[in-house]
Order: sequence, then structure tokens, then C-alpha cells
Amino acid sequence: MSTQEYRHIVRIVGNDIPGAKKAIVGLTQIKGIGYNFATAILDTLKINTNTNIGFLSESDVQSIEKLITNPVAGNFPTWFLNRRKDIETGSNMHLLTSDIPFTLRNDIERERITNSWRGYRHMYGLKVRGQCTRTTGRKGGAVGVAKAGKPAPAQAAAAPTAAAPTAAAKPAEAKKAAPAEKKK
Repeated sequence: MSTQEYRHIVRIVGNDIPGAKKAIVGLTQIKGIGYNFATAILDTLKINTNTNIGFLSESDVQSIEKLITNPVAGNFPTWFLNRRKDIETGSNMHLLTSDIPFTLRNDIERERITNSWRGYRHMYGLKVRGQCTRTTGRKGGAVGVAKAGKPAPAQAAAAPTAAAPTAAAKPAEAKKAAPAEKKK
């Protein structure tokens, strides 16, 4: 624990984190930082993961921010970053907060414009990553399945005309059916 006074809210990379949270849990509240990344940051800086964020000194908070904004400088491996070999810059980056959905939207829009297969799948709301779509991934009602006990509208309209024979045809059908019953 630090001799510094307890702070109820600590601001790290534009996010307000309650001071009562443990350091590892508080860092995971920043979008783009997961449990493993938070653990790696605290281990690199040799900060106890169980200390409350409110007891961290200002220099600790600044060093955490510096490492979060530039993890490559902290000698993190490239596989630890969430944006490797960016298409526009070609560099390895780690995206945080609102940059994540913004970059994702830009990537999808670029795929749509180039008419790639992934862009086509995104455009029509289909599964993109090669999943089977025969039975799953259906949006809306069931396809090709009628609910039991309810006739379809086309069948209900056609049924009365075919099932109701004329009055003259009824006696002839009755005569044909009667001998067939006697033979049995």
C-alpha cells in the first residue's frame, strides 16, 4: 500500500475506475484490456494485482497509462496486441476504447467496397467465417416449416372447390362405393 491518500475515482486512459476495485479488475474495465493483458501490465510494472486502484500513486497511474497506450515499447510480444499488421499503416497496434468499433466498421466497409466474399457476406447479413448455414443462423421465422393444425392460406382457399362435388354426382359416387363395401 502507498502512503498516498485514497482516491475514490481514478482516471486511466479516459475511463473513470472506482477506487475500491482491485487493480486487475479495474484495468479490465477499460475496453480493449482483458484479464491477461491487465495481468501482464501489472507484472511488468511490479504492482501488486490485489491492491485497490484508489491506493495507487500518481506515478503508478502514469506508468500504467504509458504502458497501455504503447505496449510495443513495453516489450510485449506482437501476438499480445489486438491489431497486428494494420492494413493502412502496416504497424502493430493495440486499440483501446472507441477506436475498436470505429476500426471494425472501417474494415467491414472496406470489404464491402472491394466486393470481397467477406464483404458480400457482411452486406447480406450472412455468416462470414465459414460456418454451416443450413440449419442455424436463420433470422426471422422458420423456413419451410408450417405450424401443425393451421392450414396454409393457399390450401384453405383451394379445398372447398375440389372437395364439394355437385348434387348430381353424389348418387353416382354412392352407387360406386356401395358395391365396393359388399365385396370386402
